[in-house]
Amino acid sequence: MLFSTLTSFLLSALAFNVVGGTVIVPQAPPSDHIFHTSSDVPTGRNVTIAGVNTYVNTPPEGTFDPTRAVVILMDIFGFGSTDNFLLTDTWAKAGFATYMPDYFLGDPFPQDGSITNDAWHLNHTEAITTPPLLAVLDALRVQGVQQIGVSGYCFGGLYATRLTQNNTVAVATMAHPSSLAIPDDYILVKANSTVPVQINSGEFDTGFTPALAEQTDEVMVGYVPGYNHTAWAGVGHGFAVSANASDPVAVAAKEGSFEVMSSWISAHFV
Repeated sequence: MLFSTLTSFLLSALAFNVVGGTVIVPQAPPSDHIFHTSSDVPTGRNVTIAGVNTYVNTPPEGTFDPTRAVVILMDIFGFGSTDNFLLTDTWAKAGFATYMPDYFLGDPFPQDGSITNDAWHLNHTEAITTPPLLAVLDALRVQGVQQIGVSGYCFGGLYATRLTQNNTVAVATMAHPSSLAIPDDYILVKANSTVPVQINSGEFDTGFTPALAEQTDEVMVGYVPGYNHTAWAGVGHGFAVSANASDPVAVAAKEGSFEVMSSWISAHFV
């Protein structure tokens, strides 16, 4: 896997399991990963898994462990956003068999303003979106995947949290999660889960705000399976999925958060 000097600095943060583990990361040079823009072309493929359209990308045959997989829990733009495909490709480039299931079943949030956010969410409740996601996870296990890590972004952070609460996955990481009930959701995690959890937040996020991040940290003090919260300076909601390539702060946060997230999953696969 590729690791940058930024990763070497950040890995020290991953050892923390207390509130003091929260790290504010300033502007830093881009990592060794090639920064993707929406003009790039995805390199994976669409396959049907358990009846669910799933974007799949894997490293070259013989260079990865097929018994381990990373499942991308995408934001509300889903298969309607090239950024989500390119993000999945980046995970594969880092050495993971990577799957992004379309738990919106062909109905991502449109970017043309044709529906409101609230109206779209009514048609994509947990009762609707969870079954196709679980169907893909179950099918991967049938195919021989023994350990599943999840990486949730925005809307997907809710599902990373749910799968953590239910001990459905081996390890979880997320960036700028949304739709969480804080602190209740993490009180439940701490009470019931054995899944290591890593969260990335942005200084200006209006969803997982700094105040909500602090409440989460307070709950997760002493969480035995492992907990890290890395806070990124100068960025807001969505920074880990898309960034202005001409903004070095945004690029550093996007690439640096990927390095932290991929390192966390790699470190907790056994």
